[in-house]
Amino acid sequence: MAVDYDSPKVREVIDRLFELAVDRGASDLHLVVGRPPLLRLTGELVEIEGAKELTSDVAKQLCFSIISDAERERFIELKELDVAHQVGSGKRFRINLHWEKGNVAMAARVIPSDIPQMEDLELAPVVHSMVEYPHGLVLVTGPTGAGKSTTLAAMIDRINATATRNIITLEDPVEFLFKHKKCVVRQRQLGQDFISFTEGLKHVLRQDPDVVMVGEMRDIETISTTLTIAETGHLVFATLHTYGAAQTIDRIVDSFPAHQQNQVRIQLALTLRGIVSQQLLPKVDGGRAAAREVLVNNHAVANLIRENKIQQINNVMQTSAGEGMITLRQDLTRLVKEGVVTKETAAEYVIGGSSDEFSTKKK
Repeated sequence: MAVDYDSPKVREVIDRLFELAVDRGASDLHLVVGRPPLLRLTGELVEIEGAKELTSDVAKQLCFSIISDAERERFIELKELDVAHQVGSGKRFRINLHWEKGNVAMAARVIPSDIPQMEDLELAPVVHSMVEYPHGLVLVTGPTGAGKSTTLAAMIDRINATATRNIITLEDPVEFLFKHKKCVVRQRQLGQDFISFTEGLKHVLRQDPDVVMVGEMRDIETISTTLTIAETGHLVFATLHTYGAAQTIDRIVDSFPAHQQNQVRIQLALTLRGIVSQQLLPKVDGGRAAAREVLVNNHAVANLIRENKIQQINNVMQTSAGEGMITLRQDLTRLVKEGVVTKETAAEYVIGGSSDEFSTKKK
């Protein structure tokens, strides 16, 4: 694709890049000085053919063409900016603008036009039941790019289609756009509709919510307020950048000072309903497959949380398949048996993993 950076219509140039990302089935578009625009295709970064290297001025013009004057001022002041952008075709992108070596750079995530159904994502039956809880905390975790937002959107949309509730989301930025179905869905964007997650969560209880979605539990204040909302009889969904269920619990507890950690364990034991931790792996035949770890907070798990025996949670998960629990290793083994991923790929996604442990014959 030939890209004319000297075009007077800079906005059209970057929108062409966005459309190309969608047409090529990319998950992300990257702009960085010294390289041509890059697409992430099935997990790999690939330069756009025929595109020239970006200069500092061109990168700045392209990135600044999609944000408002107020957003530009905030970006220059804070050095980071998260925004959503929609092109003429209706495709949406979650965009992060940042500085690197004094240059403006961009990472843009493609947001699917349609919210997928939970069945499309092959979520386990026990995960389906999590959207039916009257209250409590449900966490979706995983590394960046693991599809947490997509899974969370599918769960929220299931509630939207099947219940009559007031759903409030706090996002940075708003990604999937929900239509009002049986529920009322208020989507609030950081910086535009509320000042900070902490402040937004403090006031959300005045908005008569039944379900609250927190885009990300980023700091101690956000985590603390999220736990309190779940504790007061609301169903709360949130995400964390963690790699597994046990690590998620550790991360939450360790965010607090030592003198508060015991109280946080008690809160978690009472309010946590489940954790879905996922990673995306390259499939044998192209594309990516999700491997998931699922924790259900039963009496045994709750006791281990209260007693600070988090390291024993994996043992409970391994022996609780009847309750819908599964460890990452167990799900990776399933994917290898079904021929979806190779044993070598599976081994890369577990600490201390070896392809030998996944050497099972295909079904």
